[in-house]
Amino acid sequence: MRKIVILGGGYGGLAIANELLEKQVPHDVSIVLVDRMPFQGLKTEYYALAAGTVSDLELRVKFPVDPRISYAYGEVTDVDMEGRLVYMEGQDPIAYEWLVIGLGCTDKYHGIEGAELYSTSIQTFSAARKTYALLNDVKPYGQVTIVGGGLSGVEVAAELRESRPDLNIRILDRGPSVLSAFPGKLQSFVAEWFTEHQVEMRGNIAIARLEAGALYDSNTSSQIHTDVTVWTAGIQPVPLVQRMNLPKDKTGRLIINEHHQLPDYKNVFVVGDCASLPFSPSGQAAGAQGKQIAEVIQAIWHDKSLPHLGKIKLKGVLGSLGKKSGFGVMGGTAILGRVPRLVKSGVLWRSKRHLG
Repeated sequence: MRKIVILGGGYGGLAIANELLEKQVPHDVSIVLVDRMPFQGLKTEYYALAAGTVSDLELRVKFPVDPRISYAYGEVTDVDMEGRLVYMEGQDPIAYEWLVIGLGCTDKYHGIEGAELYSTSIQTFSAARKTYALLNDVKPYGQVTIVGGGLSGVEVAAELRESRPDLNIRILDRGPSVLSAFPGKLQSFVAEWFTEHQVEMRGNIAIARLEAGALYDSNTSSQIHTDVTVWTAGIQPVPLVQRMNLPKDKTGRLIINEHHQLPDYKNVFVVGDCASLPFSPSGQAAGAQGKQIAEVIQAIWHDKSLPHLGKIKLKGVLGSLGKKSGFGVMGGTAILGRVPRLVKSGVLWRSKRHLG
């Protein structure tokens, strides 16, 4: 029996699995999905899990039940592309004919001393749970610091404000303002929301190091007190991909060809945050790429010429400010207020039902 092994049951890996199962799978092929958890975690909503406004049960999506797919749960430790083997912690290696690498990302600490040790994360389901425990154990009127004023940092701050109105919340960013990559109108809207809801924003902060209960700004050499620090200041591919001696882009993502394959290993596909794509990592991008990879795999399975894949087109970006307000960019146009929040809720509803 030939195996296609999919490493990672996130937006990209699960999109591939679902697309393959919707069509004919050759009788001599089996699909193996490898993940830490027995369900998909909706990563774009981990900010709400960390803030305590949703339970983790609400962010679980069941994996497909089908005789053509099986599951292996655990930690992937290595991949031998010459021997076509996947190594897992405490388990026998898994042999494959085709492989999909979709293991996602981890935090990037930019070499800042103490950052990993003295901050908490929302990059995995487990990390978001731990962050929830830390944030919600902060005593009334305690100080929470969020490092990074991008989409994730903004959503954590807003959701935490809704969950814990008693806390002092601040966002630190090395740029002049939150969401500096977004249109000015959108930046102003979010800044006004934070001002109204008493979330402190500090720009042009260059963090030198973190210690227990404190951060240090290298621009002023001043100490910034904190009870809990949430890190949302950058991502990079998982350590397994970082260790791979293969061509990568400047962000450490694996270079792929026009069919999402590794150029030197055409039986290996890369999806999502590990793949060098012409846009920032996102669940939307991973899902769209996953559908294209499934199309290529189907062509290989049925001895057809590889399809010409069109350019992946993203529909836009959506963010939330608590449960009643939000923001987004659609077709280059900023949308603000209740409408983008409702649209985001609709996208989440569809994700839970594998509707894209």
